[in-house]
Amino acid sequence: MRHKLIAIFSVVLSLVTACAPKERTLHIVTTGDVHGSWFDEPYVDGQAKKTSLMSVSAWVDSLRQAVGKQNVLLLDAGDCLQGDNAPYYYNYVDTEGEHLFVQLVDYMGYDAVAVGNHDIETGHPVYDKVNEQLRARGIPFLAANAVGEDGQPYFAPYKVFRRGGLKVAVIGFTNANMKAWLDEKIWSGIEFQSLIPCAQEWVDKVRETEHPDVVVVLTHSGTGEGDGSILESQGLDLLESLQGVDVLVCSHDHVPFVKEKDGTWLINGGARAGNVGHAVITVSKAAGKQVVGETVRMDKNKVNEAMKEQFHLAFEAVKAFTLQPVGALSVDLHTRDAYKGMCDYAALIHMVQLEASGAQISFMAPLTFDGTVAAGQVIYNDMFTIYPFENQLYVLRMKGSEIRDYLEYSYDNWIQTPGEHVLRISDSPDPRTGAQHWSFVSRTYNFDSAAGLVYTVDLTKPFGKRVKITSLADGTPFKQDEWYTVAMTSYRASGGGEILQKGAGLSKEEVDERIQERLPEIREMVYQYFKKHGTVGTQDFGNRAVLGEWYFVPEKLVAPMFEKDLSLIF
Repeated sequence: MRHKLIAIFSVVLSLVTACAPKERTLHIVTTGDVHGSWFDEPYVDGQAKKTSLMSVSAWVDSLRQAVGKQNVLLLDAGDCLQGDNAPYYYNYVDTEGEHLFVQLVDYMGYDAVAVGNHDIETGHPVYDKVNEQLRARGIPFLAANAVGEDGQPYFAPYKVFRRGGLKVAVIGFTNANMKAWLDEKIWSGIEFQSLIPCAQEWVDKVRETEHPDVVVVLTHSGTGEGDGSILESQGLDLLESLQGVDVLVCSHDHVPFVKEKDGTWLINGGARAGNVGHAVITVSKAAGKQVVGETVRMDKNKVNEAMKEQFHLAFEAVKAFTLQPVGALSVDLHTRDAYKGMCDYAALIHMVQLEASGAQISFMAPLTFDGTVAAGQVIYNDMFTIYPFENQLYVLRMKGSEIRDYLEYSYDNWIQTPGEHVLRISDSPDPRTGAQHWSFVSRTYNFDSAAGLVYTVDLTKPFGKRVKITSLADGTPFKQDEWYTVAMTSYRASGGGEILQKGAGLSKEEVDERIQERLPEIREMVYQYFKKHGTVGTQDFGNRAVLGEWYFVPEKLVAPMFEKDLSLIF
């Protein structure tokens, strides 16, 4: 009898061993900062095709066919709802029914999406609607560190999946620096916590309650420097400190990046569907858990043709909106001209801001790195070149001394005392702009100049002594202790670029007290300016009695250096 039981046990054991999985493999694919790159075709004839969700869909489908759909997890790290004509159209123009983004990610089989700062920037009506519609589709919009007035996460904090024979917990987080960029009414009722220690607290909680085999932290936070100094980019900070995490997905800074530490892989796939992040997790009895991460370049010429056909009518609707005539230009506008002094592009924005606000002074920066709107007919697509973001216009009260200090700080981000170079540039690539070699050290959307003033920027002087303001545009003497009204973007007034804080020396509380007026979105104001004037040119935005004038000096010394440096960048 004893020998018979042993024989039966041996047979059962061999059957169990034979049926038990020898190896389980999970593929995690990530996108982030897609910024509305939903379609591969351009809206304007003659422009180039681009990588898009259509490209990602083709690549992911081929992976699913190769390894099995049940072994693939598809995630997005946020900034989905802003940055291109298509999301603008479906955020604010065609608002009936289900949002196109929801339809796209459902079609592609996304499992979860993290909330990005530019998703919040669209405003409660848009992101609340998208959140509800995603939830109805079974796709969580994740942000565990966005806490509502009841002390609970405003969005879903995490979701557990069964993929690759494994129990996988995906915990999502949005950017912690939201309040530094956006007006309070946009995020009313939400507090945004730092990912340290919030992320570890959620990892511990989920591990204790869900007992997952794999933990993924999906963040809309940049890779950063790893020194704890950048609230908006906490990726490397988290990599140094997080315990119990297999894959840490970062985004926000648009720079592809992969790094491993103690078995945790940080993966940042970059932006606009140019790359995807890809992690392969293998679990076996013999080797335990193994993780390998990479980024994979997408091919703009390989798209999901069935998806393209499915959403063809939506593309045509966006294209028709994009091509509608707005007005005309009598001069070319080149955004790159703003890096070397006064130019027609900057003058247009300044004039719109001054006219709409009635302020005495205007601050603006080139928000399109390198764009051109040619003289002739202007269509709505050109509005996105002239003004790509949904910033509002604010009016603040500032003292003369604060204005000068503000400009000193702004120009120091941009120029340097002439030596080998006059622009603050370095011989290094910049994935955000596509620069292969020379690039600006700082972000050009923080290069503010002023209108409504007459001033010079002397590059032979050290920082703190470069800017000399002589008068207002109408010739009234400019005084350090006088109060002035200043028009600027909601991004700048909310702390973006820290120019008000580090330049003018104003705290967030002081800025809030100084706000005199909040006006609509600047792009809409530019649109209305064209509708009002018809054909727009220097006869409209070249009035020096309104704009004033400013120059880099000594001009004969620095002008050739500007041209040389700009030739390196472009």
